[in-house]
Amino acid sequence: MSAAGTAGETPAEVVARLRATFRTGRTRDLAWRTGQLTRLRALLTERGDELAEALEADLGKSRKEAYRTEIDFTVREIDHTLERLAGWLEPEPAPVPAVLAGATAHTVQDPLGVVLVIAPWNYPVQLLLAPVVGALAAGNAVVAKPSEMAPAASAAVARLLPLYLDTDAVAVVEGAVPETTALLAERFDHIFYTGNGTVGRIVMAAAAKHLTPVTLELGGKSPVFVDRGTDLKTVAARLAAGKFLNAGQTCVAPDYVLTDPETAPALADALAAAVEGQFGRDASTSPEYGRIVNERHFDRLVGLLDSGRTVTGGAHDRDTKYIAPTVLADVSPDSPVMGEEIFGPVLPIVTVDGLDEAIGFINDRDKPLALYAFTQDPSVRERLLTETSSGGVGLGLPLAHLTVSDLPFGGVGESGMGNYHGRYSLETFSHRKAVLDTPLG
Repeated sequence: MSAAGTAGETPAEVVARLRATFRTGRTRDLAWRTGQLTRLRALLTERGDELAEALEADLGKSRKEAYRTEIDFTVREIDHTLERLAGWLEPEPAPVPAVLAGATAHTVQDPLGVVLVIAPWNYPVQLLLAPVVGALAAGNAVVAKPSEMAPAASAAVARLLPLYLDTDAVAVVEGAVPETTALLAERFDHIFYTGNGTVGRIVMAAAAKHLTPVTLELGGKSPVFVDRGTDLKTVAARLAAGKFLNAGQTCVAPDYVLTDPETAPALADALAAAVEGQFGRDASTSPEYGRIVNERHFDRLVGLLDSGRTVTGGAHDRDTKYIAPTVLADVSPDSPVMGEEIFGPVLPIVTVDGLDEAIGFINDRDKPLALYAFTQDPSVRERLLTETSSGGVGLGLPLAHLTVSDLPFGGVGESGMGNYHGRYSLETFSHRKAVLDTPLG
């Protein structure tokens, strides 16, 4: 384990040190908050290439993808927050009833204290630092726990953050299950976890001992409904770009496609063409196609490849952790690939009779983090919006809702609780405190 600050500190000592800093009031100051955000922005712009190299080592991410999906993404989140933070922090007046005539009421955003951010391995920079942006903007001290499954990114963040941020208020704790378990035994004022539901339950159980509120950003099988009569070339290009980004290792990646039996064959062919158009005939030679994070996930994904007829892809190499972008047709709802979140470059097509059956199919399963639909029929859009439940909805384009800082990002049910991005991050890492001021005279 290593912690930013004093070498060899235990998690208990890290938390105690940060809590002492928070109690001085230093992190509440708007100038401190904006100063920390500006310094974090400087880290990303000045040392971005070091982070990109780490992402390439961990996940085979190209420099272009590393900047687009992690480094520049977080810079935009910082810029959005810096521009608006003072306004967001203005007290909000509230009307008072006539019986309290003469009194005034308002709410203020109170920092919570010391918060813990636990990041996953698939976007190990963005999904650690974007929540940290919100925690700092809200005036908290922060313990950041990068994922040990992305060791190069974890080491880079642990090395760089102390060079830029206030080490009395921001600490990085590296490590695996023992270190995370030790951290979770401490009392935090909020825990923000991104990952899977199994660990999410462990986080929530640990938080319950201290009545610590949690934000859980989980995942699930995000469905895509492709309506008959849509422009399948456009649909396929957008689906392939969203699904095979980061070799499919994205929490809001399209997980499976629902369409009717007449549309399915043409869509399968269009997807095969779109994959070749994006990555060439052999994606293993494409500089823009990543690799699977480790052998365990590689083996799990290879076990899903026989779940249907291979339209394109299927090739794999364990030595390089490469799995080709794969599209499966004629997939049964009870096949292995439909039994778990795929989290890799395998896209199954499941046929349904039409919209009614698609909605039933979605509602018979856990609530997904995202739902995507390609249709030009307003009534189909409306029914999908009102008759299904998901963390977010993307009509006509997968993944892109994440990039809108004024939209909340989060799950519902098995896909998580709470949300963040932009002002919603400030709300997550703050307590909205009610204030009633009644004159004495």
